[in-house]
Amino acid sequence: MSHLDQETDMKNTAKSSAPNKIDQYRRRFLGGSVAAVAGVAIAPGVFLQTVNAKPADQEVTANNRWGLLIDTTKCASGCSDCVSACNKEHGLREIHGPETDAQWIRKVTLKNKSTGHTINLPMMCQHCEKPPCVDVCPTGASFRRVDGIVLVDKHICIGCRYCMMACPYKARSFIHETLTDQLPHAPRGKGTVESCTLCVHKVDRGDGNTACAEACSHGAILFGDLNDRSSEISRRLATTGGRELRAELGLNLGVRYQGL
Repeated sequence: MSHLDQETDMKNTAKSSAPNKIDQYRRRFLGGSVAAVAGVAIAPGVFLQTVNAKPADQEVTANNRWGLLIDTTKCASGCSDCVSACNKEHGLREIHGPETDAQWIRKVTLKNKSTGHTINLPMMCQHCEKPPCVDVCPTGASFRRVDGIVLVDKHICIGCRYCMMACPYKARSFIHETLTDQLPHAPRGKGTVESCTLCVHKVDRGDGNTACAEACSHGAILFGDLNDRSSEISRRLATTGGRELRAELGLNLGVRYQGL
């Protein structure tokens, strides 16, 4: 084998092993037999808490596709219960009144210019089957679990914010300041990007619901398994339908809306 062939072979080997190393790192971050909390430095002055949220013997499988169905006809104007519940569940800090250091859910008002009709809806990460944020991430920090949940591995996020620019739904936030008093199930860190995790810690515990859906007193948010035809979310989609935001992008979203 020539020197050039050897060099090419080494490069190909390095390329093929890189995704495996990233996958192994994610498993160490997300797996484990018992929940454990520790301080981890990812850059000078930047510390995260890690959590092993799911027992190693309970694998995430593609049998499930977790998602949300949001009925905008039930989403009340001025109500922010889902936003408040999300902030509390994940330790998003209040800065000025209702403003927080990040927005995992935000309330949006849409108005039909020709009729003046308005509707309200919560906007969050849409947990795409083909997430643009994953496509542009240079380190593999943005990734999609096989059960449809899109996450950010904070330990390998370099804060480039390409994912924020790629997201059609403006669903991601960048952390500019040092954070303290993090919650064990929601590791966060200065200089990293984050977004709705679909309450992955609750999913992996088997809670069967998200904080936003639990808090919605109007019954506008429904969480469930889109792959389970007998689930309430699948039955409701089958009978009354649901729309994807920016459906023309062909991303096959995990969040669907009714009443648009």
